[in-house]
Amino acid sequence: MRFLINSITVAVFIPFIFSCASKEKGQTPQKPNILFAIADDQSYPYASAYGTQGIQTPAFDKVANSGILFHNAFVAAPQCSPSRAAILTGKNIWQLEEAGTHGSSFPKKFPVFTDQLENVGYQIGYTGKPWGPGNWEISGWDRNPAGPEYNELILENVPATGINDNDYYGNFEVFMDKLGEDQPFFFWYGGKEPHRVYEAGSGSKAGKKPGDVALPSFLPDDSVTRNDVMDYALEIEYFDSQLQKMLDLLESRGLLENTIVVVTADNGMPFPYAKANLQEYGTHVPLAISWPNGMKNVFETHELVSMIDLAPTFMELAGVKDIPDMTGKSLMPILNSTPNKVQNIHEYVLTGRERHTHARPDNLGYPARAIRTKDYLYVKNYKPDRWPIGDPVPDTEENRNRDKVKGFKSLFPGYHDIDNSPSKTFMMDHKDQYPELFANAFMKRDGDELYDIRKDPGCVHDLSENMEYDAVKKELSDLLDRNLTEQGDPRMSGSEIFDSYPRYSSMRNFKGFNKRGEYNPAYK
Repeated sequence: MRFLINSITVAVFIPFIFSCASKEKGQTPQKPNILFAIADDQSYPYASAYGTQGIQTPAFDKVANSGILFHNAFVAAPQCSPSRAAILTGKNIWQLEEAGTHGSSFPKKFPVFTDQLENVGYQIGYTGKPWGPGNWEISGWDRNPAGPEYNELILENVPATGINDNDYYGNFEVFMDKLGEDQPFFFWYGGKEPHRVYEAGSGSKAGKKPGDVALPSFLPDDSVTRNDVMDYALEIEYFDSQLQKMLDLLESRGLLENTIVVVTADNGMPFPYAKANLQEYGTHVPLAISWPNGMKNVFETHELVSMIDLAPTFMELAGVKDIPDMTGKSLMPILNSTPNKVQNIHEYVLTGRERHTHARPDNLGYPARAIRTKDYLYVKNYKPDRWPIGDPVPDTEENRNRDKVKGFKSLFPGYHDIDNSPSKTFMMDHKDQYPELFANAFMKRDGDELYDIRKDPGCVHDLSENMEYDAVKKELSDLLDRNLTEQGDPRMSGSEIFDSYPRYSSMRNFKGFNKRGEYNPAYK
């Protein structure tokens, strides 16, 4: 189903938006500023505003407590670059060609909201991680699709070795110092936290306690996994601390009142059965939005929203007249809602994945699509014969020799679509002790999966073979297929073109096609 922003919607909301943003009665309305803070690999509900134990996020909480806290926000893909491309374009990954897979390119024919904001007078910029990983230059961009780069300042010291030394706040201040008088801005704060690697034990050193950890149901309950989650939480808190400094700067300059602050993440936590998976903890992310001048109601909502909704929202707020064709829907009906009557814009959201890392022979991906309602998550796996998170790599002499070839990353320990971590190693070493959890995260999956999210948010109990849910499964499968067909998903016509797209990130010496930066001719 293709959702378009129409002129009636713009006509209804733009007068309200700009009247709220006026400095004084009778003055020309001031366009709202936008601060977009996007963490790297953070799952819902890991923020203290959600009541999650073992983590403190005062900046996120401040935004939530002065605006809207979303409980059902989803990214378009459980991987960095396709998710970020979807945010920038307002389209789903199957509509974005090479940009719909990980570590590839970003065709310039797809308009991005950052350019549209710049065209109507916004100063734009980013610090940290923008769109990526991938190769934007090869598609003809003269800069990253997220905008001009502000990454010059670095820190001499950081709280833990896994934390990036980018001076996010300092670079934001440099950007703000260049801002023209009364010029609106859009700034992309792309923290590289809590992406791995983590300093082992950093959470414990910071005073975190294993008993306070919010451990998801798909991870074994062990001191190894609990400490790993503590280290993850520490990095989320660091991301939040940099955001707090940015909010303080805006407040000191009298700009916070007219700044829309959006805080979210690009995909789920880097643990087995989360990131790179269409299960709940791979695509369900935190989201809080505030705007003191424009949003007078403070509330929480469980309405479904997608990160592809941000692009049309930002452009509507900025007064872009000719909004490009997008699949996302503006969030303005929700932002203008009252606590007792929150407008619904989605009955369901769609997500999908293609290739993540180079984790299989021939550089093949794991194509899958999913539909999420308030009650259920249905996943369709198009290649159930493939290993969903990468092939296991037996420790043989042949593989050890292949591992020594110059220019390729190691084949070991396999299952490369799961980031290497203490939790991954523990689950592999103790698979006999936790067979069901290991099977969920590492083993091959059926063509259909169905989860009752209200009862099983960790997606540990697949209901697809339960006859009591046949009607639900068929309804969601048909609804998913209909939407994918309407949106032109190549998978619906039997095309395997996504497996042809080049990978510009690191490669491994798997058998078959493994040429970095080249198209695989067998799948074009």
